[in-house]
Amino acid sequence: MSHNHRFNPYENNGGSALAIAGEDFCVIASDTRQSIDYHVNSRYAPKTYKVSNTAVLATSGFHADGQTLVKRIGQRLEWYKHAHDKEMTCPALAQMLSITLYLKRFFPYYAFCVLGGLDEHGKGAVYSYDSVGSHERHTYRASGSAAELIQPFLDNQVGFKNQANVTRRLLPLDTVLRIAKDAFTSATERNITTGDCLEIFIVTKAGVEVQQYPLKRD
Repeated sequence: MSHNHRFNPYENNGGSALAIAGEDFCVIASDTRQSIDYHVNSRYAPKTYKVSNTAVLATSGFHADGQTLVKRIGQRLEWYKHAHDKEMTCPALAQMLSITLYLKRFFPYYAFCVLGGLDEHGKGAVYSYDSVGSHERHTYRASGSAAELIQPFLDNQVGFKNQANVTRRLLPLDTVLRIAKDAFTSATERNITTGDCLEIFIVTKAGVEVQQYPLKRD
């Protein structure tokens, strides 16, 4: 009896992320669980990274590819700073990330990215990507294994969709933080690859602040 042995270089390690832009801030949040199917590899494997003083990158999918991508981005940002004696802006970083992903399109990083930060005018900005670099700027976006659960919640609570007689506006920071916590608390009830700990990165003109909150561990 013959057997086919196929090499698969990718693995989906689960986890979820979201980003919400405000008037002068951006919140990027993700859980820390790393898993394969029903097996939890680690309860603290961060998938959100501060890449500059005005930008934070969250990745989901294959954890090793996410780490490799963040390392590559960090190298290019360092080269840029040495060459120009200044940090790359968040919009420029968003374009550079798109090009980096596109150059690997024939053997892509299995990493689905959400970049959040402040643009050159100090306004909150969110960029979402597919694995080959197609990207778009948003006010809010969810990605990862629980994106199908979190995105409709953000559409309603942040985008004010399916609400009558509501003035659409950018939300204050305290409201955004509450929504991020509620989104992940709900997602962990339905998605087994999301959980353990929630890391929230808050980008303002003062820098990047990190907060942690416990999530379900089962």
